[in-house]
Amino acid sequence: MTPFTPEVKAIPNAPRSEVTAWLGEALKVKVHAPPVEGCANEALCEFLADRLDLPRRAITVLRGDTSRQKVLRISGLTLDAVKAALSS
Repeated sequence: MTPFTPEVKAIPNAPRSEVTAWLGEALKVKVHAPPVEGCANEALCEFLADRLDLPRRAITVLRGDTSRQKVLRISGLTLDAVKAALSS
């Protein structure tokens, strides 16, 4: 299965981590962690792995380590499966 590579708009320092919306093909996610030394990226990947019922290693940041606009790599799920899991 080819890994799914969604664009993500990450909002750090949120009161709690949550998926807020799909903006076209991009996913908007609020992350509780601060954007310091990769904490927000790690929290984003852990949060999505938990929501998608995947191991943490299945989600990585491909581009945008220091930006709010990121491209993730999600192994093991298709776009439809990701949308279904995150819309519930």
